[in-house]
Amino acid sequence: MSRFGVAVKRILVGRPQRSDRLAHTLLPKRVALPVFASDAMSSVAYAPEEIFLTLSAAGIAAYAIAPWVGLAVVVVLLTVVTSYRQNVHAYPSGGGDYEVATVNLGRKAGLTVASALLVDYTLTVAVSISSAAANIGALIPYVGEHKVGFAVVAIIVLTAMNLRGVRESGVAFAVPTYAFIFGIGAMIVWGLTRIVILGQPLDAPSANLQLVAEGDAFTGLALVLLVLRSFTQGAAALTGVEAISNGVPAFRKPKSHNAATTLLLLGTISVLMFSGIIALAMLTRAKVAEFPAEQITNAPPGYTQETLVAQLAETVFDTFTPGFVFVVICTALILVLAANTAYNGFPVLGSILSQDRYLPRQLHTRGDRLAYSNGILVLAGVAVVLVVGFSADVTRLIALYTVGVFTSFTLSQTGMLRHWQRLLATETDPAARRRMRRSQAINGFGAIMTGVVLVIVLITKFTRGAWIAIAGMLFFYLLMIAIRRHYDRVAAELVAGEVDGVLPSRNHAIVLVSTLHKPTLRAVAYARATRPDMLEALTVNVDDADTKRLMRDWEKRRIPIPLKVVESPYREITKPVLDYVKRIRTTSPRDVVTVFIPEYVVGHWWEQVLHNQSALRLKGRLLFQPGVMVTSVPWQLASSERAAARRPETPPGSTRRGYDGETGADDTAGNGSAAERPTAGVRRP
Repeated sequence: MSRFGVAVKRILVGRPQRSDRLAHTLLPKRVALPVFASDAMSSVAYAPEEIFLTLSAAGIAAYAIAPWVGLAVVVVLLTVVTSYRQNVHAYPSGGGDYEVATVNLGRKAGLTVASALLVDYTLTVAVSISSAAANIGALIPYVGEHKVGFAVVAIIVLTAMNLRGVRESGVAFAVPTYAFIFGIGAMIVWGLTRIVILGQPLDAPSANLQLVAEGDAFTGLALVLLVLRSFTQGAAALTGVEAISNGVPAFRKPKSHNAATTLLLLGTISVLMFSGIIALAMLTRAKVAEFPAEQITNAPPGYTQETLVAQLAETVFDTFTPGFVFVVICTALILVLAANTAYNGFPVLGSILSQDRYLPRQLHTRGDRLAYSNGILVLAGVAVVLVVGFSADVTRLIALYTVGVFTSFTLSQTGMLRHWQRLLATETDPAARRRMRRSQAINGFGAIMTGVVLVIVLITKFTRGAWIAIAGMLFFYLLMIAIRRHYDRVAAELVAGEVDGVLPSRNHAIVLVSTLHKPTLRAVAYARATRPDMLEALTVNVDDADTKRLMRDWEKRRIPIPLKVVESPYREITKPVLDYVKRIRTTSPRDVVTVFIPEYVVGHWWEQVLHNQSALRLKGRLLFQPGVMVTSVPWQLASSERAAARRPETPPGSTRRGYDGETGADDTAGNGSAAERPTAGVRRP
């Protein structure tokens, strides 16, 4: 990497950290809560509103059902939180739903969960950032007019912050997350105090609006389906709960205990805020309609429907404008930070899947800042594609949402049922069996509830875009199966057999020569030092005058190895060399052929552009020939020495590609780059 590239990387990402500093990047509970819970917290900003929006189709009378729908959501939320507290104790490695499903239900179920979570994480980023753009657009019209651009920039900023490491990103997100909790909490407490204790009548700005039903939505089966749909919409409050179980490795020790405590805090805070917003909405008679222009009959001219949180903040803090502004800004900000949950869950899950050989190996290792950099970059790239592809439209993106998370919920809790059943088969202590039975009942209830929600989501949202999420899950599933098959096939090929240690009959060495200069002489000397059974120099005749001059110089210096000339009537270099090597292998198939390629080491990127890359092509072709070894013999030019002196010393454990050059004359067999050097990019154990 150039000095400029290194400088930019250090500004954005920071200085590399040693592997033994990993323990210092682990999260305490006070930082883990905003890091992993921002998604679940942010759902409080729109989940209650979604309940009222859906029920509005049946008119104002249907709002009476909202508390009961909210209660059902709270029951499911508490059940899921309690269940996941069991998960983090039973499976503390960070696999979360994937590990639970794989261990208890088999590989196919585990891959289904992994596919669902990968889709859900990417949608979390896209939905949260797009929703934030819409909310901020209400305060800043310019953002509302350029939602896609704002969303893309926000994703880039979040990516850079997470690339700096989980602890630094957690500290950066802690303040706004706690500010959101404080703002919503203060609004709920002060609003209920004014209404219940002080007896002050508070009416929301939309309290006197008339809301009409859509058709026969308030009768028979239509009402049942509407209530179920409102429940699924409100169940968006559960999204993000699974992130803590997937991110257990990021917690400080004792990891399981701290993760379980954080889950309890998340559940308690979410339930209080969720219930408080529904209660305030009912007491202040706030109204939100899915189609305001059609359902609200007495709206004043130019009426614009505000979000439910904005209406409640305006009502509660009617005489204190800073309170209203604070709540609205914190709500918009928490929606941006909600994406951070995915930035902490997706890379960890990707690393685990990579370790199990279902995803590329590059996702398994940590980057300079001890974060899973490759996973973070992949997540950001897919999220940007979704945001741009759907024009940052929350309505279109939300239809894809929740399918993945409830799929993972259902399979995970079903797996936990099998887990408890297996333990009960061997446990004899009555007290322990009672605890297991209680946990099994909780997981069973959770599996039923989340399974019902999943079915309703599929029925009510399939044609609205849920099929895209299902297609994405199927794509990830088939991709992971294909990657695992590839790795298994390669592993089988690399198993050492009984005859693999047999030495070749002879080592036939070839030094590629174009011009007789210092790099060539070094390559010849090195080749001789390896003491091959047969050693010869080879040049390709692309210009008669140059070839004759090379032969005269070769004889004049009395170099003690023969120089062979291969004709190339079409001035091509790669094919004549390959043909020559193939003839040797055909004549003596038990011989190994070693090709020595001298090359320049340049110090500037523009020098690489000025020199042609014929040797790079040649090496790339030679690597596909069985029984052929390729050895690069470097010659450092003065520019490379100066560049090395200016370049900061590389930290231990990092990789720096030192050169990329050629050997000499244009279009000769000896020139080429070091970009294909076998050690480049190799991770040593």
